[in-house]
Amino acid sequence: MNVGDEGGHLTVSVIICAYTERRWDDLAEAIDSVRAQSRPAHELLVVIDHNDALLGRVRATFADVTVLENLGERGLSSARNTAVAAASGDLLAFLDDDAAADEKWLETLAMLFTDSAVVGAGGSATPSWDTGRPGWFPPEFDWVVGCTHEGMPLERTDVRNVIGCNMMFRRAALDRTTGFATSLGRIGSVPLGCEETELCIRLRQLDPTARVVFEPHARVRHHVTPERTRFRYFVARNRAEGMSKSVVASLVGGEAGMATERDYLRRILLAAIGRGLRETLSGRLDGARRAVAIVIGLGSFAAGFAQAELSRRLGRSGGRA
Repeated sequence: MNVGDEGGHLTVSVIICAYTERRWDDLAEAIDSVRAQSRPAHELLVVIDHNDALLGRVRATFADVTVLENLGERGLSSARNTAVAAASGDLLAFLDDDAAADEKWLETLAMLFTDSAVVGAGGSATPSWDTGRPGWFPPEFDWVVGCTHEGMPLERTDVRNVIGCNMMFRRAALDRTTGFATSLGRIGSVPLGCEETELCIRLRQLDPTARVVFEPHARVRHHVTPERTRFRYFVARNRAEGMSKSVVASLVGGEAGMATERDYLRRILLAAIGRGLRETLSGRLDGARRAVAIVIGLGSFAAGFAQAELSRRLGRSGGRA
């Protein structure tokens, strides 16, 4: 371990980005969970993504919170970049507006930065279902609802990237980058993503000795609304992920952008399909439904990836196939 600075002495800025009043109760719970941390945050910044009504309401309600307008184009990446520019902490922690952190969340993540090689860290996200997990919904696809999926490490380990609703970065490392890529990231309710994946890869490309660490004991609960449990959303989210991963691969290279996904397919998803089919033979029909969902999810991902690749190639050729 390269001990460079004491994680306990570094200041932490917490950043929450919000775009809709429909998540008001979730946002209030997220803010309360930051206030209740065993290790107090140096500051809490809430960035509002082009919603004047929400901006005014947050400013009027939370006097102890720094409330900012997204100064860039609409979207999560620009909102996060706005917060990074304004934050003053040594470490920058990101929590989604529909997630609530465990009371030791900041304490657990910050201590990882005792190692000066650690530039990024993240923890686990447990789904909090409004209507319960659908029987067909495979836990290997919990990333679809912004949560830690089956097959993720159960102990602290180095990873390629962390999950967006629960992550922390060293400020000095982010200052060496251009921030979150605005060609990626959710815009309103459009289920794009992967901006944190691309950033984590880029940080390690800038410094091959840099570490990104997953600590499953740094926990948050991520609210899952009924619309995110619908099969239509499942398909759309997988397709959007394929499109996003195509953009990531174009920015950081195909091997860096897709290596984890190939391992995930071989090690986790193929085994899950087999397990689902075995459950079906024993009379548990949800096993068959989960296996079918995995196959459709993979197909949707592949279709989105191919669509984005074709669009980019047509763009480079001026529309000529």
